[in-house]
Amino acid sequence: MTPVTESEEHRDLRAAVAALGKRYGRAYLTRTVAEGRPPTELWSEAGKLGYLGVNLPEAYGGGGGGITELAIVLEELGAAGCPLLMMVVSPAICGTVIARFGTQEQKRVWLPPLANGTRAMAFGITEPDAGSNSHRITTTARRDGADWVLTGRKVFISGVDIADAVLIVGRTEDARTGRLKPCLFIVPPGADGFQRRPIDMELIAAEKQFELILDEVRLPADALVGEEDAGLLQLFAGLNPERVMTAAFAIGMGRYALGRAVEYARERTVWNAPIGSHQAIAHPLAQAHIDLELARLMTDRAARLYDAGDDVGAGEAANMAKYAAGEACARAVDQAVHTLGGNGLTREFGIASLITASRVARIAPVSREMILNYVSHQTLGLPKSY
Repeated sequence: MTPVTESEEHRDLRAAVAALGKRYGRAYLTRTVAEGRPPTELWSEAGKLGYLGVNLPEAYGGGGGGITELAIVLEELGAAGCPLLMMVVSPAICGTVIARFGTQEQKRVWLPPLANGTRAMAFGITEPDAGSNSHRITTTARRDGADWVLTGRKVFISGVDIADAVLIVGRTEDARTGRLKPCLFIVPPGADGFQRRPIDMELIAAEKQFELILDEVRLPADALVGEEDAGLLQLFAGLNPERVMTAAFAIGMGRYALGRAVEYARERTVWNAPIGSHQAIAHPLAQAHIDLELARLMTDRAARLYDAGDDVGAGEAANMAKYAAGEACARAVDQAVHTLGGNGLTREFGIASLITASRVARIAPVSREMILNYVSHQTLGLPKSY
């Protein structure tokens, strides 16, 4: 069961990360975007302080916690205006998959630097015609002697330019049935046949998006993560944390926008009264706060279920958390901009750019419509329309 209140340890973690985020803030992140570079300084300091690897095993330099703790870190950085998108990918997805299913050598090579932030890993699942539907992925892996050969194409892959490897989702043929099943491979960006192309995005973010081309990329046998026959189990070991972390990302962003709006509503005076004293301003902000807090509770529940080893329960809760957080974030940002009026569209106040950014949690890594499909089919038992 999800505790009604957070532990003292978690409250202390929130406070410490919030203090770090405050030292950098929105101005820092805006500056890195303008300079066309990643938030290296914040990433490095968060790694040195142990925040990036708080979910990874202590034996490999991590904090020994779980997705619950990692989500707290990302939410608090977001609430300070400087979220680290690659936290969703490198420690949460890739680190978790390697920690759970990797070989001892893969754990030794990757987990310590992922934990301290000296190395990063990207994650490649989305394809032009399949989205993130693992059953329609066309990137294939075939055996050639002791090697694997990967061929396919990926899109909207974050941070490939700053990653030391990409965890690629491909499909291999089951020798018994002939059917294709998902498998995970560690692919170095410098491998022969591996190409990356930046995608021109209107989204303002420090992390760039890429299209990947894998043209007969040859990999050694030990590039395979986990068992070849594990299939969806290993894949969803990474996708459920991704949904939880996306929810935390959205909640943090929503909290930041709401905080700016509340501050403005307290100080902006019209007709001798702060605008926040008028219910037309106060009530929508109160509603945004309620929505964010409700999403936060579901996110905490999803993270705790996952950390407890309940992959099935975590799958349902993680999807619900991602849906609730994405909707709450979009509404909070919209109301924040509206509260500031014309000022909400200026660079000085810095929240107009969040209008586009807040859409991310409604679209990625899975759309809200697909989450509604999941709940209607898996939870309610309704028949599929497709």
